[in-house]
Amino acid sequence: MNAEVFVDTNIFLYSIDDSPAALKKREVAREILRVEPWGWSVQVAAEFFVNATSPKRSFRLATDLANSLVETWLCFPPSEITAEIIRDAIALHRQFQTSYWDSAILATAKQLGCRTVYSEDMNDQ
Repeated sequence: MNAEVFVDTNIFLYSIDDSPAALKKREVAREILRVEPWGWSVQVAAEFFVNATSPKRSFRLATDLANSLVETWLCFPPSEITAEIIRDAIALHRQFQTSYWDSAILATAKQLGCRTVYSEDMNDQ
């Protein structure tokens, strides 16, 4: 599978945040998911589910609803975690001093051929 952009967990979370303060981020996130030829990973799918159903979230989703969203988004098949991605993530972690998880996102995006990563967690690099 190839994609032009990689979508990180926070984009999915913004797409469901119905708070007035999140209006602009929600609109942008929904536009990305609607228009962009995006890819994602099993890591992102799992992070979304865990965070969307967390009692710490003001917009906490019921398990069934979060599962339904993940199922809908699975029409964009997530990239699997492979030995190659783990090796690349560790190399990126060492090179850029990013967290392993952010490095895994970058390694997966690279494998998918993405030119852009939509994430709030990383600096432009």
